[in-house]
Order: sequence, then C-alpha cells, then structure tokens
Amino acid sequence: QVQLVESGGALVQPGGSLRLSCAASGFILDRHVIGWFREAPGKDREGVSCISGSDGRIYYIDSVKGRFTISRDNAKNTVYLQMNNLKPEDTAIYYCSTTPYLPWSSWNDEDEYEYWGQGTQVTVSS
Repeated sequence: QVQLVESGGALVQPGGSLRLSCAASGFILDRHVIGWFREAPGKDREGVSCISGSDGRIYYIDSVKGRFTISRDNAKNTVYLQMNNLKPEDTAIYYCSTTPYLPWSSWNDEDEYEYWGQGTQVTVSS
C-alpha cells in the first residue's frame, strides 16, 4: 500500500528557511518520480519541483529556482524540499506525490501523479 506522509510545514518569517520531508512507504523510492506541489488559497495546485528515481533528473518552477532544493535519501525512503529565502507568496499547503513513470514535459501536471500525501501547511508571514 503506497503511502506518502509530509512533514516540516510551519509559520516562518520572510527570508526564513524550512525543510519539508516526504516519507514514502509501499514502493521502491528510486524507481519512482516524486513531485512536490503546492496549493495556495484561491489558486490552482501547481507543481513546484520533482526528482526522478532512475536518473536523478530534477525540475523546478521558475519562481523557486535558486531558493528551493529537492533531494532524495533512498536509504530512508524520504524526499526533502529545502526551502530558503521564503517569501509570502510561498504560503500554501505543500503536497508530495508519486508516479512510476512521467513524461518529462508534464512533470508539473498533477494529473500525471497517482498517489498523494495529506499535505503540510507552510505560512510565510511577519
């Protein structure tokens, strides 16, 4: 049974940092793509980043490049999203998701992902 559990969300001031974790179970992490998505109030869910299990390929949306870093620890079956220099517009519920296969042109399309966690709230505010 595939399970994804996010953690690490919190209230943080602008310019601060957080590290989100996505603990995976029920599948082999390095054979799946893991994606991070976020959903802000009144907005559509958007893909933030993803990491390939097979070749380590990584993608980010433009608004987080240089600030967010995705990584994977296969031994712990966990994927991380390190978020630095956080901005109020990063406020959202962050979800991790997985799929065994992904056409890379659609890496940020939520419909391409099969399984989802419950989400963790990130609030950036002074």
